[in-house]
Amino acid sequence: MKLSIAKLPGDGIGPEVVTQAVKAIDAVCRRFGHEVEYKPAYIGACAIDKFGSPFPEETLKICLSSDAVLFGAVGDPKYDNDPSAKVRPEQGLLAMRRELGLYANIRPVETFQSLLDRSPLRPEIAAGADFVCVRELTGGMYFGDKGRLDGGDTAYDTNIYHRYEVERILRKAYSLAMIRRRHLTVVDKANVLESSRLWRQVAKEMAREYPEVETDFMYVDNAAMKLITGPRFFDVLVTENTFGDILTDEASCISGSMGLLASASLGDHTGVYEPIHGSYPQAAGRNIANPLAAILSAAMMFEYAFGLKEEGAAIRKAVAGSIERGFVTEDLALAPARPLGTSEVGDKVAELIENNV
Repeated sequence: MKLSIAKLPGDGIGPEVVTQAVKAIDAVCRRFGHEVEYKPAYIGACAIDKFGSPFPEETLKICLSSDAVLFGAVGDPKYDNDPSAKVRPEQGLLAMRRELGLYANIRPVETFQSLLDRSPLRPEIAAGADFVCVRELTGGMYFGDKGRLDGGDTAYDTNIYHRYEVERILRKAYSLAMIRRRHLTVVDKANVLESSRLWRQVAKEMAREYPEVETDFMYVDNAAMKLITGPRFFDVLVTENTFGDILTDEASCISGSMGLLASASLGDHTGVYEPIHGSYPQAAGRNIANPLAAILSAAMMFEYAFGLKEEGAAIRKAVAGSIERGFVTEDLALAPARPLGTSEVGDKVAELIENNV
């Protein structure tokens, strides 16, 4: 099979971790006999520096002409520390989501037995956690009308949702629940917010189409507590944009490191596969960043973009093997074991993939 991948390393540690994901992809392709073509492109601060735009037109064209997008991260302190900057790296990420119609963010959360002591939760609570967060990505407050009144002393952000937006993200969540444990939790704030009442209304209507799936509803504050006190309760969790942004970052801590959490953003055009940890500029160029989330994002790419389940499983097996053998970066290494560098972990994972270990 011939695979066409747009490669958008971005800023900070993005180029380093994407390089390791490419090693894993290449190893899979050698083992399973696939041919891969990479199309490099710019996004974020590096794109602003080169083109004056955080998401240039050429980058969009490359994304649209590819089967999948492998993305690193955006963000740079020189923009973070300049509140007056009119053009910012994060605008590139929002533009990519908008132009590609990426309305569904999929974030799997699971714990590794050998890393239970690294979770902030007690091992008996974290053990066995295995669920998927589905976040609506192109609606809500992030994209609604916003502004200032009264000379800047009053601010507003409009949380607006249309029925079709709710229906399509719920359908994506139900389709995931159908191939997992058939349990869907719809998270909202329907006791307060009118937009949440629309979500709950539509979800109750759609639940009749999926009688095999157990559908329950949970207020977002209760869901935040349940993620910490009983994460094994969840199978598939679906929610709106703002709640999803907060809950998925909270959920990422369960595994013990944000460097383990991958994601896929899916929608109308090419899907984007990325680690959730951001650009982490303090670690850029130091060869200490954990590349496993980026590598696991490549596994999701094989599964979702190409329908190659065995190839995705091979990457996951190699990541688990790397962790069990202590081939990890400093955020996961336990004394007296010596932590490996970013590139060394990438080499080890690629080796495990090729050797089917």
